[in-house]
Amino acid sequence: MEMVAQKTNRVKVYIPGLDPIIGGGFKNNSINLIVGGAGSGKTIFAVQFLYNRIVKNNDAVLYITFEEKKKELYENMLVLGWDLEKLEKKGKFIFLEYSPEQVKKMLVEGGGLIENIITKSKIKCLVIDSITSFTLLYKDELSKKEAALSLFELIRNWNCTALLTEEITDFERDEKGGLQFEVDSIILLYHGKEKGIRKRAIEILKQRGTTHTGKTMQMEVTSKGLVVNPNKIVTFKENS
Repeated sequence: MEMVAQKTNRVKVYIPGLDPIIGGGFKNNSINLIVGGAGSGKTIFAVQFLYNRIVKNNDAVLYITFEEKKKELYENMLVLGWDLEKLEKKGKFIFLEYSPEQVKKMLVEGGGLIENIITKSKIKCLVIDSITSFTLLYKDELSKKEAALSLFELIRNWNCTALLTEEITDFERDEKGGLQFEVDSIILLYHGKEKGIRKRAIEILKQRGTTHTGKTMQMEVTSKGLVVNPNKIVTFKENS
């Protein structure tokens, strides 16, 4: 039996083909994890989510990065028609380049600068791209999980819908990490090779409160961003 999604509690992602298969969008004020290897589309997914929340819902959004440089990100996203600089000037898109150590300090301070920005700008959605660098600060799994729980507690207190990206090539081997069990949803992005050709795909691994498909579906990068084709199943053969 399918679970009926309460649309009033859903935050649309606005990636074509995705919202209908995740109950209408992310749950409001949820924490969502996007996992994939290098080049799988994690940053495009994250920015597409934020960009459309501004354009279609007039939300103010926050993009926190440990790795991306503003100039390079803005130039890359212009290719997809997303003028982030223009939205930044309007106070809708806030870019914050943080070091993992600064986030660690923020946890000790109980929010710090980020909390001030969220309150002042009335941020509705935020992205942390990527959380991988932050978790590497902690040497053992217990410390990593405690830090993740502290971060998640802060995010939930901010009343934002959050999207975190994590770079993992082989998720099944790394799924013992501390993040996966605490988030509300996990979406896996694939960029595998078969017969010398790269294919992109997406899998909804976890979605609390929503019945979802267990299939691996086709995902493409178009001139306007990511598009999901839920009717086309993708398989990756080993040693192709």
